[in-house]
Amino acid sequence: MALPSTVASPSFKSTPPYLSAFNPKPLRFPPTYWSDNNRRSCKLISSFRCSSSSFSEKHHNANPSKSDDLVELPLFPLPLVLFPGATIPLQIFEFRYRVMMQTLLQSDLRFGVVYSDAVSGSAAGVGCVGEIVKHERLVDDRFFLICKGQERFRVTDLVRTKPYLVAKVAWLEDRPSGEENLDELANEVEVLMKEVIRLSNRLNGKPEKESQDLRKNQFPTPFSFFVGSTFEGAPLEQQALLELEDTAARLKRERETLRNTLNYLTAASAVKDVFPSQP
Repeated sequence: MALPSTVASPSFKSTPPYLSAFNPKPLRFPPTYWSDNNRRSCKLISSFRCSSSSFSEKHHNANPSKSDDLVELPLFPLPLVLFPGATIPLQIFEFRYRVMMQTLLQSDLRFGVVYSDAVSGSAAGVGCVGEIVKHERLVDDRFFLICKGQERFRVTDLVRTKPYLVAKVAWLEDRPSGEENLDELANEVEVLMKEVIRLSNRLNGKPEKESQDLRKNQFPTPFSFFVGSTFEGAPLEQQALLELEDTAARLKRERETLRNTLNYLTAASAVKDVFPSQP
């Protein structure tokens, strides 16, 4: 299944520098082209069926989904994870997705973005709605789009596969976090992010400016999604964060990731102080 070229939109004005801890090489965002082949299409469709089947078996007794609660949603498998509140630019050039976009532009402008691994061809069973907030139609019927993440969903069943994937989905919302102090957790995560950015700037020879207000008065849940969206270069970790249905659990996992990143950067900074000539 051929997918359009995509470019992930950084959550900061530039790529968050602390991501070097996940990938030592500088992150680039060139167009990503996926070759079209029947075998990969079959693997992708099969993975959706497995995901929806596993979900049904796991949650049938605990939290059954009523048919009235399910909605049909066109799906767009992409090699990235979209979070609620995040924006991504897309270039649409493959025929089936041009058809999808022409239909969406005449209806509700919403489609489901699901992470699909370029190597294995597997697709995640949980995704995020992307709403088209800006588009440009080119002379050859290609599209440039800006999409913003909205609700999360879980795929429960495939409706059809041609000309593009359409599935029945159930909406996901975070459960109440009980006695957890979410504001305190969110503040801890913000402090760690600022320190990671400061150390990254130092390692890269940039001025150690006072970090901006990263939270910007966001409530803990949308802030947890914002933090997850900055972990570009680590899509499996991002997918795990997207699938969590507990804000406290998501913030705690992000806190642990940032602590590990901070430890890495602290060690790298110490090495640079001892061997300043080392790159």
